[in-house]
Amino acid sequence: MTEQSMTEQKIIRVLKIFIALGITLILTGHYLLVSDIFAQQNSIHSIMIGAVFIAVGILCSLPTKIYLTILLMKMEAEHDQHTQ
Repeated sequence: MTEQSMTEQKIIRVLKIFIALGITLILTGHYLLVSDIFAQQNSIHSIMIGAVFIAVGILCSLPTKIYLTILLMKMEAEHDQHTQ
């Protein structure tokens, strides 16, 4: 494998970790908003904290999904070009 290919694989691995982290944060924020445990202590603050978890989760996962899609489309185009 080439050095560029290894670098792209490392980038893809890091982006997949960010997607998993984002989805985990989104699910944690949803759990905090739905559960009664956190809402009983401080109502407005718990809503804000849950919303922050969801917002940070979206910020982590959405751009990386877009970048991975573009990168995978590029790799597929290169693969198709080599097979022809």
